[in-house]
Amino acid sequence: MLAGYAVHVEHSRGRRFPETQHPYRNDFQRDRDRVIHARAFRRLEAKTQVFTRRYSDHFRNRLTHTLEVSQISRTIAGALGLNVDLAEALALVHDIGHPPFGHAGEKALDTAMRRHGLSFDHNLHALRIVGDFEQRYAAFRGLNLTFEVREGIIKHSRDYHAREHPELAEYLLDQRPPLEAQLIDLTDEIAYNTADLDDGYEAHLLSLEEIRGGVPVFDGFYREVAEIYPAAPDKLKFNEALKRMINRLVGDLITNTQTRLQAAGVQTLDDVRRHGERLAAFSPAVGAERRQTKDFLYENLYFSPALADEKDDAERVVGELFAFWMEHPEALPHNYQTKAKEANESLPRVICDYIAGMTDNFIFEQYEKHCGAA
Repeated sequence: MLAGYAVHVEHSRGRRFPETQHPYRNDFQRDRDRVIHARAFRRLEAKTQVFTRRYSDHFRNRLTHTLEVSQISRTIAGALGLNVDLAEALALVHDIGHPPFGHAGEKALDTAMRRHGLSFDHNLHALRIVGDFEQRYAAFRGLNLTFEVREGIIKHSRDYHAREHPELAEYLLDQRPPLEAQLIDLTDEIAYNTADLDDGYEAHLLSLEEIRGGVPVFDGFYREVAEIYPAAPDKLKFNEALKRMINRLVGDLITNTQTRLQAAGVQTLDDVRRHGERLAAFSPAVGAERRQTKDFLYENLYFSPALADEKDDAERVVGELFAFWMEHPEALPHNYQTKAKEANESLPRVICDYIAGMTDNFIFEQYEKHCGAA
């Protein structure tokens, strides 16, 4: 049973190109399946989350991170009476627009575009992927996803304004997104904050003592676990403490969102859309713990000297390849050369689209081919 404020699939605003109803899958389930079968989704397996494979094959990549976000999102959506199929589709598609090399690649691509008066935004790029770049169907370009999934791609993590992005006006930019979309940015943080502690510890870039000293909520759970399992190896105590930390974040997001919905008197989806702020949120106490964890990771892991060379390499490879193709557009693949000659596509945007779709391995191959050894 769905809550009154959930998105009901039978009330979907539909697809750009009408399609016959599937006999045993609803529209959001079909969207989920289309995302999973997309080439851009498969490429996430070879895109960096935080650690490249130089450290280990066991660490998260962009695809395994996406699957973890999906699992957490389904759990929370179900507990809140939301549309689990929509939440799952949004979780699976939320990172599909990311370029190679994680956030270092995104920063470098945006920097290159700004030299030409443009920018790169992975949410906007994701919309281009699902709306145009994926070609699997004879009847239309793109995946022809429902309005609700396309809206969630745009609005799950930030608000856009029609005056700055008139091309997005159809997505109800003056209204809040549904709760299913509001959840995704928060479940994304639950997933990467805890996973990055785990991978940082496994990579020996974060010690147990550093984590316990810098993340008090983790330390509290570790002490609790040590009393229950005093003879267990440190790694298993670590795993148990991290599991409790995830449970605290998930449980708080569920209960605090329920409290906020009740306090606001929200009964319908329209109430959610017209509320003055987003309703999905952590409590103040747990929100503070989340920020503390995030600050610890930025200070001790993301900008760690051990990762600095890889970030520098990523920014150099993206920047130099971009500059090369700006000077030598004839070296682009034929289909991208054709796009660059179309009136509605600038050369910088075409190059940006090409680079953003690459995996870590492929962009290194292109760099070696056009710019020399990486």
